[in-house]
Amino acid sequence: MKYNFMLAVTFATALFVGTTSYSEAQTQSGIASVYSTKTGSKTASGRRLNDGALTAAHRSLPFGTKVRVTNKRNGRSVIVTITDRGPFIRGRVIDLTTAGASAIGMGWGLAPVTLDRL
Repeated sequence: MKYNFMLAVTFATALFVGTTSYSEAQTQSGIASVYSTKTGSKTASGRRLNDGALTAAHRSLPFGTKVRVTNKRNGRSVIVTITDRGPFIRGRVIDLTTAGASAIGMGWGLAPVTLDRL
């Protein structure tokens, strides 16, 4: 019985250690969206949201991380700084300010993107 427990713990540990989280990976793909909060509201990092700044929200990347966001439809890219948490809608990987969305030609909608952690 004890042997089976130790084997199970060893196997579970090997599975856990073998997984790759985004913090280890350098690239992520998914859907980008545009912030819907108003300018001046506080972000999770404590900074004020500025629609004209090249900042973004990501669920797990550390605040201050620089990320290159590339629009898969047109190849345009922009470098943004993570200052907030989100998006909290399945399938979306990043929320961009209007300045960031405009820089990659995304407008007010959604766009398929690739994120490269710098």
